[in-house]
Amino acid sequence: MSQLQRIAIAPSQLQEGQILLTKEQQHYLGRVLRLREGDRFIAMDGKGKWWLSQLTGEQARVLEALLVETELPVSITLMVALPKGNGFDEVVRCSTELGVTCIAPVLSDRTLLHPSPQKLERWRRIAAEAAEQSERSFVPTILEPVTFNTAVTANQTSHRYVCEARGEYPHLNKVLNSISDEIVIATGPEGGWTTQEIENAIAFGFQPVSLGRRILRAVTAPVVALSLITAACEV
Repeated sequence: MSQLQRIAIAPSQLQEGQILLTKEQQHYLGRVLRLREGDRFIAMDGKGKWWLSQLTGEQARVLEALLVETELPVSITLMVALPKGNGFDEVVRCSTELGVTCIAPVLSDRTLLHPSPQKLERWRRIAAEAAEQSERSFVPTILEPVTFNTAVTANQTSHRYVCEARGEYPHLNKVLNSISDEIVIATGPEGGWTTQEIENAIAFGFQPVSLGRRILRAVTAPVVALSLITAACEV
């Protein structure tokens, strides 16, 4: 089963045991993956359902539903300040591999990048590809970018943490034993959060935490934070 190729489909494409493939999916399966009529692959709807499927011309036939156990027992929302350049592509890819549920890009006071709508589509495509590659049953949700101050006021999850490199805060590892089902973790931009941003986050229920004694890059901090959370959940 592990050798089969995977593609992400929209739930609406599945109709009466058939998968209605788009032109792009037909091209991907046939020209890129070199699948022929009768070959099998796995279709995943990004919401936890997988199907063993068989290519039949321009459509595919569902052979059986599959049980997948590759998801984390907790829901993780990564609130991440947009780094410069194309660094966010790598954040999306690595975060998806590590099991993130939702990625919320935020604009900090120190954010230099103000993304175009095309960027959002690109990130969603990267997430879908990374979910397929890492054999996940869910494709993470990627929200539209908002300011950090807007994001912290909108979130009501009970376990909310903001990573801060400066200051004497408890290590993230020490606060993870109480998490049961849902967590929000925020990582900052190049140069870190401003004092005002940290104060606002605290006012709305976020607990500042440390990721260690070193100053991490904006693209490294999310990977470290998620690695700690997944280790605490799965080990």
